[in-house]
Amino acid sequence: MAPLRGAKRRKRQPEKALPAGVMAPMPPPDAADWWDTFARRLAAGHKSKDCPDFESVFKMSRGTFNYICSLISGDFTRKTQSFRNFRFGDKTILGVEDQVAVALLRLTTGEPLLSIGNRFGMNHSAISNITWKFIESLEDHGIRHLKWPGPEEMATIKAKFEKLQGLPNCCGAIDTTHILMCSSAQPNSNVWLDGENRNSMVLQAIVDPDMRFRDIVSGWPGSLDDSCILRTSGFYKLCEKGARLEEQMELPGEPAGSVVREYIIGDASYPLLPWLMTPYQEHDPSPAQVEFNKRHTAARMVVQGAMARLKERWQVLKGELWRPDKHRLPRIIYACCLLTNIMIDLEDTQRDRTPASHNHDVGYMQQFSNVAVDSAVAQRDMLCKYVSKLDSKLPK
Repeated sequence: MAPLRGAKRRKRQPEKALPAGVMAPMPPPDAADWWDTFARRLAAGHKSKDCPDFESVFKMSRGTFNYICSLISGDFTRKTQSFRNFRFGDKTILGVEDQVAVALLRLTTGEPLLSIGNRFGMNHSAISNITWKFIESLEDHGIRHLKWPGPEEMATIKAKFEKLQGLPNCCGAIDTTHILMCSSAQPNSNVWLDGENRNSMVLQAIVDPDMRFRDIVSGWPGSLDDSCILRTSGFYKLCEKGARLEEQMELPGEPAGSVVREYIIGDASYPLLPWLMTPYQEHDPSPAQVEFNKRHTAARMVVQGAMARLKERWQVLKGELWRPDKHRLPRIIYACCLLTNIMIDLEDTQRDRTPASHNHDVGYMQQFSNVAVDSAVAQRDMLCKYVSKLDSKLPK
Protein backbone atom coordinates (compact mmCIF):
# COMPACT_ATOMS: atom_id res chain seq x y z
CA MET A 1 0.00 0.00 0.00
CA ALA A 2 2.87 2.41 0.65
CA PRO A 3 3.83 2.76 -3.05
CA LEU A 4 0.21 3.57 -3.90
CA ARG A 5 0.08 6.35 -1.35
CA GLY A 6 3.29 7.76 -2.76
CA ALA A 7 1.88 7.60 -6.28
CA LYS A 8 -1.25 9.49 -5.20
CA ARG A 9 0.84 12.26 -3.72
CA ARG A 10 2.74 12.65 -6.95
CA LYS A 11 -0.49 12.89 -8.96
CA ARG A 12 -1.92 15.60 -6.71
CA GLN A 13 1.03 17.95 -7.16
CA PRO A 14 0.03 19.46 -10.55
CA GLU A 15 -3.54 19.99 -9.30
CA LYS A 16 -2.23 22.29 -6.57
CA ALA A 17 -0.31 24.32 -9.14
CA LEU A 18 2.96 23.92 -7.26
CA PRO A 19 6.12 25.55 -8.63
CA ALA A 20 7.92 23.97 -11.59
CA GLY A 21 10.49 22.37 -9.29
CA VAL A 22 7.89 19.92 -7.93
CA MET A 23 7.46 17.29 -10.61
CA ALA A 24 7.00 13.57 -11.08
CA PRO A 25 10.31 11.68 -11.33
CA MET A 26 10.37 11.10 -15.08
CA PRO A 27 8.06 13.28 -17.21
CA PRO A 28 9.56 12.97 -20.74
CA PRO A 29 7.75 15.88 -22.45
CA ASP A 30 8.82 18.46 -19.84
CA ALA A 31 12.15 16.90 -18.84
CA ALA A 32 14.14 20.01 -19.74
CA ASP A 33 11.97 22.38 -17.70
CA TRP A 34 13.22 21.22 -14.32
CA TRP A 35 16.89 21.45 -15.31
CA ASP A 36 16.48 24.90 -16.88
CA THR A 37 15.17 26.23 -13.59
CA PHE A 38 17.74 24.44 -11.45
CA ALA A 39 20.62 25.47 -13.72
CA ARG A 40 19.61 29.12 -13.38
CA ARG A 41 19.73 28.73 -9.60
CA LEU A 42 23.23 27.24 -9.85
CA ALA A 43 24.42 30.03 -12.10
CA ALA A 44 23.01 32.64 -9.73
CA GLY A 45 24.75 30.93 -6.82
CA HIS A 46 28.04 31.23 -8.71
CA LYS A 47 27.22 34.80 -9.78
CA SER A 48 27.70 33.59 -13.34
CA LYS A 49 25.80 34.65 -16.45
CA ASP A 50 26.16 31.22 -18.08
CA CYS A 51 24.00 28.29 -17.06
CA PRO A 52 26.05 25.08 -16.65
CA ASP A 53 25.21 21.94 -18.59
CA PHE A 54 23.79 18.97 -16.71
CA GLU A 55 26.61 16.47 -17.41
CA SER A 56 29.40 18.79 -16.29
CA VAL A 57 27.66 19.39 -12.96
CA PHE A 58 26.63 15.86 -12.02
CA LYS A 59 29.14 13.76 -14.00
CA MET A 60 26.34 11.48 -15.17
CA SER A 61 23.78 11.39 -17.97
CA ARG A 62 20.27 12.75 -17.61
CA GLY A 63 18.94 9.22 -18.10
CA THR A 64 20.88 7.96 -15.07
CA PHE A 65 19.66 10.90 -13.00
CA ASN A 66 16.04 10.19 -13.99
CA TYR A 67 16.49 6.53 -13.08
CA ILE A 68 17.84 7.45 -9.63
CA CYS A 69 14.88 9.78 -9.07
CA SER A 70 12.36 7.12 -10.07
CA LEU A 71 14.18 4.51 -7.97
CA ILE A 72 13.79 6.38 -4.70
CA SER A 73 11.05 8.97 -5.30
CA GLY A 74 8.17 7.37 -3.38
CA ASP A 75 10.25 6.37 -0.38
CA PHE A 76 12.22 9.61 -0.51
CA THR A 77 9.04 11.67 -0.25
CA ARG A 78 7.80 9.59 2.70
CA LYS A 79 11.12 9.87 4.51
CA THR A 80 11.08 13.65 4.16
CA GLN A 81 7.79 14.31 5.89
CA SER A 82 8.84 17.94 6.03
CA PHE A 83 9.05 17.74 2.22
CA ARG A 84 7.14 20.97 1.73
CA ASN A 85 9.29 22.76 4.30
CA PHE A 86 12.40 22.42 2.11
CA ARG A 87 12.44 25.68 0.20
CA PHE A 88 14.92 27.64 -1.84
CA GLY A 89 15.74 31.19 -0.84
CA ASP A 90 12.87 32.46 -2.99
CA LYS A 91 10.46 30.22 -1.02
CA THR A 92 9.97 27.78 -3.92
CA ILE A 93 9.41 24.24 -2.64
CA LEU A 94 12.05 21.66 -3.60
CA GLY A 95 10.67 18.80 -5.68
CA VAL A 96 12.11 15.29 -5.77
CA GLU A 97 14.50 16.19 -8.60
CA ASP A 98 15.67 19.25 -6.70
CA GLN A 99 16.42 17.25 -3.57
CA VAL A 100 18.23 14.50 -5.49
CA ALA A 101 20.25 17.16 -7.31
CA VAL A 102 21.21 18.88 -4.04
CA ALA A 103 22.31 15.57 -2.52
CA LEU A 104 24.33 14.68 -5.63
CA LEU A 105 26.00 18.08 -5.54
CA ARG A 106 27.15 17.36 -2.01
CA LEU A 107 28.61 13.99 -3.09
CA THR A 108 30.11 15.03 -6.42
CA THR A 109 31.66 18.34 -5.36
CA GLY A 110 32.52 17.59 -1.75
CA GLU A 111 31.71 21.21 -0.93
CA PRO A 112 30.84 22.01 2.69
CA LEU A 113 27.16 22.03 3.62
CA LEU A 114 27.31 25.76 4.31
CA SER A 115 28.72 26.49 0.86
CA ILE A 116 26.00 24.50 -0.92
CA GLY A 117 23.34 26.06 1.27
CA ASN A 118 24.55 29.54 0.36
CA ARG A 119 24.15 28.72 -3.33
CA PHE A 120 20.44 28.19 -2.90
CA GLY A 121 19.68 30.47 0.02
CA MET A 122 19.12 27.47 2.32
CA ASN A 123 20.24 26.54 5.82
CA HIS A 124 23.14 24.07 5.92
CA SER A 125 21.10 21.77 8.18
CA ALA A 126 18.49 21.42 5.41
CA ILE A 127 21.24 20.38 2.97
CA SER A 128 22.47 17.81 5.49
CA ASN A 129 18.95 16.47 6.04
CA ILE A 130 18.23 16.15 2.32
CA THR A 131 21.56 14.42 1.66
CA TRP A 132 21.11 11.95 4.49
CA LYS A 133 17.55 11.04 3.48
CA PHE A 134 18.77 10.51 -0.08
CA ILE A 135 21.45 8.10 1.13
CA GLU A 136 18.96 6.17 3.27
CA SER A 137 16.53 5.82 0.37
CA LEU A 138 19.32 4.75 -1.99
CA GLU A 139 20.42 2.08 0.47
CA ASP A 140 16.87 0.71 0.61
CA HIS A 141 16.11 0.69 -3.11
CA GLY A 142 19.47 0.44 -4.86
CA ILE A 143 20.88 -2.57 -3.02
CA ARG A 144 20.46 -4.85 -6.06
CA HIS A 145 23.14 -2.83 -7.82
CA LEU A 146 25.85 -3.97 -5.40
CA LYS A 147 25.82 -7.72 -4.83
CA TRP A 148 27.98 -10.78 -5.23
CA PRO A 149 27.33 -12.29 -8.68
CA GLY A 150 25.29 -15.44 -9.23
CA PRO A 151 26.59 -18.44 -11.23
CA GLU A 152 25.76 -17.11 -14.71
CA GLU A 153 27.19 -13.67 -14.04
CA MET A 154 30.26 -15.18 -12.42
CA ALA A 155 30.92 -17.28 -15.51
CA THR A 156 31.02 -14.08 -17.56
CA ILE A 157 33.37 -12.43 -15.05
CA LYS A 158 35.77 -15.37 -15.11
CA ALA A 159 35.74 -15.44 -18.90
CA LYS A 160 36.65 -11.74 -19.04
CA PHE A 161 39.57 -12.11 -16.62
CA GLU A 162 40.88 -15.07 -18.60
CA LYS A 163 40.51 -13.24 -21.89
CA LEU A 164 42.23 -10.13 -20.57
CA GLN A 165 45.22 -11.68 -18.80
CA GLY A 166 44.95 -15.46 -19.15
CA LEU A 167 44.07 -16.04 -15.48
CA PRO A 168 41.59 -18.95 -15.35
CA ASN A 169 38.84 -19.15 -12.70
CA CYS A 170 39.60 -15.62 -11.44
CA CYS A 171 36.53 -13.97 -9.86
CA GLY A 172 37.67 -10.49 -8.88
CA ALA A 173 40.40 -8.17 -7.62
CA ILE A 174 40.71 -6.80 -4.08
CA ASP A 175 42.35 -3.66 -2.69
CA THR A 176 41.94 -1.04 0.03
CA THR A 177 42.04 2.74 0.04
CA HIS A 178 42.09 5.39 2.76
CA ILE A 179 39.31 7.95 3.15
CA LEU A 180 40.92 10.92 4.90
CA MET A 181 39.17 12.57 7.85
CA CYS A 182 39.61 15.59 10.09
CA SER A 183 41.44 15.12 13.36
CA SER A 184 39.21 14.60 16.37
CA ALA A 185 39.25 15.33 20.06
CA GLN A 186 37.13 12.25 20.72
CA PRO A 187 38.43 9.58 23.12
CA ASN A 188 40.68 6.97 21.47
CA SER A 189 40.99 9.17 18.38
CA ASN A 190 44.56 7.91 17.84
CA VAL A 191 43.13 4.65 16.55
CA TRP A 192 42.23 6.52 13.35
CA LEU A 193 45.86 7.47 12.70
CA ASP A 194 47.24 5.37 9.86
CA GLY A 195 50.81 4.50 8.98
CA GLU A 196 51.31 7.89 7.33
CA ASN A 197 50.13 9.74 10.47
CA ARG A 198 46.84 10.77 8.87
CA ASN A 199 43.34 10.31 10.23
CA SER A 200 41.56 7.93 7.90
CA MET A 201 38.92 5.25 7.47
CA VAL A 202 39.67 2.25 5.27
CA LEU A 203 37.53 1.01 2.38
CA GLN A 204 38.14 -2.56 1.21
CA ALA A 205 36.59 -3.43 -2.14
CA ILE A 206 36.40 -6.35 -4.54
CA VAL A 207 35.63 -5.42 -8.14
CA ASP A 208 34.96 -7.23 -11.41
CA PRO A 209 36.64 -6.61 -14.81
CA ASP A 210 34.18 -3.77 -15.53
CA MET A 211 35.25 -1.95 -12.33
CA ARG A 212 31.89 -2.74 -10.75
CA PHE A 213 31.99 -3.01 -6.96
CA ARG A 214 30.99 -6.53 -5.87
CA ASP A 215 31.81 -6.52 -2.16
CA ILE A 216 32.84 -3.66 0.11
CA VAL A 217 33.86 -3.27 3.75
CA SER A 218 34.26 0.13 5.38
CA GLY A 219 34.22 1.62 8.86
CA TRP A 220 37.53 0.30 10.14
CA PRO A 221 40.15 2.85 11.28
CA GLY A 222 43.25 3.57 9.23
CA SER A 223 45.55 2.09 11.88
CA LEU A 224 44.57 -1.44 10.77
CA ASP A 225 46.51 -3.07 7.94
CA ASP A 226 45.00 -4.70 4.85
CA SER A 227 45.40 -8.25 6.14
CA CYS A 228 43.65 -7.46 9.42
CA ILE A 229 40.69 -5.81 7.68
CA LEU A 230 40.36 -8.78 5.35
CA ARG A 231 40.20 -11.23 8.25
CA THR A 232 37.46 -9.25 9.99
CA SER A 233 35.25 -9.23 6.90
CA GLY A 234 32.23 -11.40 6.25
CA PHE A 235 33.73 -12.21 2.85
CA TYR A 236 36.75 -13.84 4.50
CA LYS A 237 34.55 -15.94 6.77
CA LEU A 238 32.41 -17.14 3.85
CA CYS A 239 35.48 -18.15 1.84
CA GLU A 240 37.09 -19.95 4.77
CA LYS A 241 33.86 -21.92 5.30
CA GLY A 242 33.77 -22.88 1.63
CA ALA A 243 30.53 -20.94 1.13
CA ARG A 244 32.08 -18.61 -1.46
CA LEU A 245 34.73 -19.07 -4.16
CA GLU A 246 34.39 -22.83 -3.82
CA GLU A 247 33.98 -23.93 -7.47
CA GLN A 248 36.94 -25.75 -9.02
CA MET A 249 38.08 -26.08 -12.62
CA GLU A 250 40.56 -28.34 -14.34
CA LEU A 251 43.18 -26.46 -16.30
CA PRO A 252 42.92 -27.28 -20.00
CA GLY A 253 45.92 -28.99 -21.53
CA GLU A 254 47.43 -29.81 -18.14
CA PRO A 255 47.94 -33.25 -16.53
CA ALA A 256 44.97 -34.85 -14.79
CA GLY A 257 44.43 -33.44 -11.33
CA SER A 258 45.56 -29.93 -12.30
CA VAL A 259 42.63 -28.28 -10.56
CA VAL A 260 42.34 -24.68 -9.30
CA ARG A 261 39.73 -23.26 -6.99
CA GLU A 262 37.91 -19.99 -7.69
CA TYR A 263 39.97 -17.08 -6.40
CA ILE A 264 40.40 -13.34 -6.31
CA ILE A 265 43.70 -11.49 -6.76
CA GLY A 266 45.34 -9.00 -4.40
CA ASP A 267 48.70 -7.30 -3.97
CA ALA A 268 51.53 -8.25 -1.62
CA SER A 269 49.75 -6.75 1.41
CA TYR A 270 47.43 -9.78 1.52
CA PRO A 271 48.13 -13.34 2.68
CA LEU A 272 48.44 -16.04 0.03
CA LEU A 273 45.33 -18.20 0.48
CA PRO A 274 43.67 -20.92 -1.64
CA TRP A 275 41.05 -18.35 -2.72
CA LEU A 276 43.35 -15.28 -2.77
CA MET A 277 46.31 -15.25 -5.16
CA THR A 278 49.08 -12.73 -4.50
CA PRO A 279 52.25 -12.04 -6.53
CA TYR A 280 55.61 -13.74 -6.05
CA GLN A 281 57.97 -11.79 -3.78
CA GLU A 282 61.18 -13.68 -4.59
CA HIS A 283 64.33 -11.56 -4.94
CA ASP A 284 65.40 -13.57 -8.00
CA PRO A 285 62.15 -14.74 -9.67
CA SER A 286 62.16 -17.23 -12.52
CA PRO A 287 60.98 -16.14 -16.00
CA ALA A 288 57.68 -17.96 -15.36
CA GLN A 289 57.20 -16.11 -12.07
CA VAL A 290 57.98 -12.80 -13.76
CA GLU A 291 55.31 -13.57 -16.37
CA PHE A 292 52.77 -14.52 -13.71
CA ASN A 293 53.44 -11.31 -11.76
CA LYS A 294 53.10 -9.26 -14.94
CA ARG A 295 49.68 -10.73 -15.72
CA HIS A 296 48.65 -10.54 -12.07
CA THR A 297 49.56 -6.84 -11.88
CA ALA A 298 47.78 -6.04 -15.13
CA ALA A 299 44.59 -7.80 -14.00
CA ARG A 300 44.74 -5.99 -10.65
CA MET A 301 44.56 -2.63 -12.42
CA VAL A 302 40.77 -2.89 -12.47
CA VAL A 303 40.47 -2.46 -8.71
CA GLN A 304 43.07 0.29 -8.56
CA GLY A 305 41.27 2.11 -11.36
CA ALA A 306 37.91 1.62 -9.66
CA MET A 307 39.20 3.11 -6.39
CA ALA A 308 40.81 6.08 -8.14
CA ARG A 309 37.67 6.83 -10.15
CA LEU A 310 35.49 6.48 -7.07
CA LYS A 311 37.41 9.24 -5.30
CA GLU A 312 37.66 11.40 -8.40
CA ARG A 313 33.96 11.19 -9.23
CA TRP A 314 32.68 11.56 -5.66
CA GLN A 315 34.82 14.37 -4.30
CA VAL A 316 33.22 14.06 -0.87
CA LEU A 317 35.56 11.07 -0.39
CA LYS A 318 38.71 13.05 -1.21
CA GLY A 319 38.63 15.92 1.26
CA GLU A 320 39.25 15.87 4.99
CA LEU A 321 35.67 16.81 5.78
CA TRP A 322 34.69 14.10 8.22
CA ARG A 323 35.28 13.28 11.83
CA PRO A 324 35.66 9.60 12.75
CA ASP A 325 31.95 8.78 12.63
CA LYS A 326 31.83 4.99 12.32
CA HIS A 327 28.12 5.06 11.54
CA ARG A 328 27.58 7.75 8.90
CA LEU A 329 30.76 7.82 6.84
CA PRO A 330 30.63 4.10 5.90
CA ARG A 331 27.09 4.59 4.61
CA ILE A 332 28.16 7.56 2.52
CA ILE A 333 30.99 5.45 1.07
CA TYR A 334 28.47 2.70 0.33
CA ALA A 335 26.15 5.18 -1.42
CA CYS A 336 28.99 6.37 -3.65
CA CYS A 337 29.81 2.78 -4.59
CA LEU A 338 26.12 2.14 -5.33
CA LEU A 339 25.91 5.20 -7.56
CA THR A 340 29.05 4.11 -9.41
CA ASN A 341 27.54 0.68 -10.06
CA ILE A 342 24.26 2.20 -11.23
CA MET A 343 26.17 4.20 -13.84
CA ILE A 344 27.95 1.04 -14.98
CA ASP A 345 24.74 -1.00 -15.07
CA LEU A 346 23.02 1.70 -17.14
CA GLU A 347 26.06 1.96 -19.44
CA ASP A 348 26.33 5.66 -18.72
CA THR A 349 28.93 7.07 -21.11
CA GLN A 350 29.65 9.94 -18.70
CA ARG A 351 31.58 7.58 -16.42
CA ASP A 352 34.32 7.41 -19.06
CA ARG A 353 34.86 11.16 -18.72
CA THR A 354 36.45 10.70 -15.31
CA PRO A 355 40.24 10.97 -15.77
CA ALA A 356 41.84 7.54 -15.98
CA SER A 357 44.13 6.87 -13.02
CA HIS A 358 45.29 3.99 -10.85
CA ASN A 359 46.78 6.00 -7.99
CA HIS A 360 44.13 6.15 -5.28
CA ASP A 361 46.32 6.28 -2.17
CA VAL A 362 48.92 8.96 -2.84
CA GLY A 363 51.68 9.00 -0.22
CA TYR A 364 51.00 5.55 1.24
CA MET A 365 53.73 2.91 1.38
CA GLN A 366 53.18 -0.62 0.05
CA GLN A 367 52.31 -3.12 2.79
CA PHE A 368 53.64 -6.68 2.78
CA SER A 369 52.38 -9.96 4.19
CA ASN A 370 54.52 -13.08 4.62
CA VAL A 371 51.59 -15.42 5.31
CA ALA A 372 51.23 -18.24 2.79
CA VAL A 373 49.09 -21.38 3.08
CA ASP A 374 50.80 -24.47 1.62
CA SER A 375 47.87 -25.45 -0.61
CA ALA A 376 47.75 -21.86 -1.92
CA VAL A 377 51.47 -21.99 -2.76
CA ALA A 378 50.84 -25.13 -4.81
CA GLN A 379 47.88 -23.56 -6.62
CA ARG A 380 49.82 -20.40 -7.47
CA ASP A 381 52.71 -22.50 -8.83
CA MET A 382 50.20 -24.39 -10.97
CA LEU A 383 48.75 -21.14 -12.32
CA CYS A 384 52.25 -19.79 -12.88
CA LYS A 385 53.19 -22.80 -14.98
CA TYR A 386 49.92 -22.54 -16.92
CA VAL A 387 50.24 -18.83 -17.83
CA SER A 388 53.91 -19.21 -18.78
CA LYS A 389 52.84 -21.72 -21.41
CA LEU A 390 50.23 -19.30 -22.68
CA ASP A 391 52.93 -16.70 -23.13
CA SER A 392 54.99 -19.06 -25.28
CA LYS A 393 52.00 -19.49 -27.61
CA LEU A 394 51.51 -15.77 -28.20
CA PRO A 395 52.41 -14.44 -31.65
CA LYS A 396 55.83 -12.84 -31.76
